[in-house]
Amino acid sequence: MTKTITLKPGKEESLLRRHPWVFSGAVARLPEGLEEGDLVEVRAADGTLLGAGHYQIGSIAVRILEFGVSALPDDFFDRRLRSAMDLRRSLGLIRDDNNAFRLVHGEGDFLPGLVIDVYGDTAVVQAHSPGMHFERRRIANALTAMPDGRIRNVFYKSETTLPYKAGLDPENEYLTGNYDGNIAIENGLQFNIDWMRGQKTGFFVDQRENRALLEKFARGRTVLNMFCYTGGFSVYALRGGAKSVDSVDSSAKAAALTDANVALNFPDDPRHTTHAVDAFRFLAEMPDDKYDLIILDPPAFAKHRSALKNGLIGYRKLNTKAFEKIKSGGILFTFSCSQVVSREAFRLAVFSAAAKSGRKVRILHQLTQPADHPIDISHPEGEYLKGLVLYVE
Repeated sequence: MTKTITLKPGKEESLLRRHPWVFSGAVARLPEGLEEGDLVEVRAADGTLLGAGHYQIGSIAVRILEFGVSALPDDFFDRRLRSAMDLRRSLGLIRDDNNAFRLVHGEGDFLPGLVIDVYGDTAVVQAHSPGMHFERRRIANALTAMPDGRIRNVFYKSETTLPYKAGLDPENEYLTGNYDGNIAIENGLQFNIDWMRGQKTGFFVDQRENRALLEKFARGRTVLNMFCYTGGFSVYALRGGAKSVDSVDSSAKAAALTDANVALNFPDDPRHTTHAVDAFRFLAEMPDDKYDLIILDPPAFAKHRSALKNGLIGYRKLNTKAFEKIKSGGILFTFSCSQVVSREAFRLAVFSAAAKSGRKVRILHQLTQPADHPIDISHPEGEYLKGLVLYVE
């Protein structure tokens, strides 16, 4: 029988607006015998049924999976995953020249605590909640049972995404199928995807449309791709006709992966060079006016709200140095992937950097995450990727 969590009086308002999180401070009492990952029903103080979701210890006590019910139907994951795939198909993301996309984006696909990226016939699953961890085999079965039969392999990669206090000791492993090649296609370009050992699920599919936009600016330009990781922006710049491309990452492994992806698409192309050095040091030491197209796509400077102040300082310093160094008439693509950094706060950090540098700067584009990273309208926290394309005089 499903256990019941009861809220304090007046704490049901956010759920009535269909926000999917129940915070621990809103809970009046927990039932006996409740364990992390359990499916629970949530009720208001007056007994009104609000929905069902996964319980976990922490500031977010319950992630609601379905409103207005006390339990989930047996085909819950089958239906949700088919709906997610139908959306990606309607977006035109499943094509001969594109087989890399995000299939499930947590709350944005009404599956809070779950992320799934697809690379060819392999789905890489990440659980961000104990409840989704316990459902992993059910999810894998639903993925391989989808009508189009495109997913044959399911790799579970949650060693670093689950709350460590839960003591789950997850193992990265194939739940179904096995390794049979790791090259995916994005907009006609090929990429090696290291879902076993790489960051996140192996590739940052959220920058797909922004990479395509960069390609349109690249012709004849001298390009610097900072924090290059897999070299996605570099490969697009080369296809766009860049004069030269320098890719920089502090990780030698990332630099090698960038070289491999460049070679996969443009073998022996003399226009590309990698630099396995600290990004801030490279920026400080590089000549002025060398680059007229710079990409700043750093890892999250503020992963938690407690780090927000220092994160914004980091964005200001990084962008200030880029403004000081970029050639007149240059284009700067600058991003933040920190969820706790709002769009307004990021813009203010970049504007402060522009003012400090003394350069005239105009906004050409305001960027965000692509449509396969949808945002539930009731859950604005799902918007995490912010970007600006700037013209620097």
